[in-house]
Amino acid sequence: MKPLLSIALAFCILWGARAQSTIKMETMQKDSLAISQVLENGYFKAIYEGDVNTLKSTFVAGALLFGDVKGQPYAKTLDQYLDVVQHRQSPKDSGKPFKGDILNIKVVNSIAIAEVKVKMYDFYYHEFLSFHKINDQWVIVNKMMSDTNQ
Repeated sequence: MKPLLSIALAFCILWGARAQSTIKMETMQKDSLAISQVLENGYFKAIYEGDVNTLKSTFVAGALLFGDVKGQPYAKTLDQYLDVVQHRQSPKDSGKPFKGDILNIKVVNSIAIAEVKVKMYDFYYHEFLSFHKINDQWVIVNKMMSDTNQ
């Protein structure tokens, strides 16, 4: 009787662990999809069109942006970045190529990182965008970028 009870208990524990793992995987997939939508329908689209309001909605207030452009250090607050976007010709209006690609998204509970590439004007930017889920919404809390050859 004891061996049968032990087997039943082990089966229940394994089944419960598998169920939890499946639920966690489904949650991570939903979160990755939600982040992809923020990137595709918000971030990339807003950069392309020069839509400052939509772009602002993809970031948390107070986000910081760091990196390098043409080998020079780049550091801006969100407000400084949005001001630049507002006062430049949008990639859409420039007629130059634009493409945003999601390379990777990693989610851990309420934090995530997205690795993306953006072809804009005559630049290729490699970016790491840190996300946080706040009030059930994924928002960018930090942007790190570097221009590359492609």
